[in-house]
Amino acid sequence: MSDRLYITEAFDVGGLKVQLVFSDGSKSIVDIGDYIRRHPHPQYNKYLDPKKFRSFTLDDGNIVWGKNWDLIFPIEQLREGVI
Repeated sequence: MSDRLYITEAFDVGGLKVQLVFSDGSKSIVDIGDYIRRHPHPQYNKYLDPKKFRSFTLDDGNIVWGKNWDLIFPIEQLREGVI
């Protein structure tokens, strides 16, 4: 059995926030929009559009945006709810 922490479920909860469920049973809500506004970059800014924001996927236990993982965050930070 692996001790690796990973995301098992992710839900858009509105306002550019996601609720994440982790392999250890913990949950957090993370404001991704706040991160993008604090770290403007052409690669990130497009995800301020709610439709594009909702295009996230789970890939190998990580939540990612974009085909080439435009946005990805450390799992431990996501679990703490602060990126």
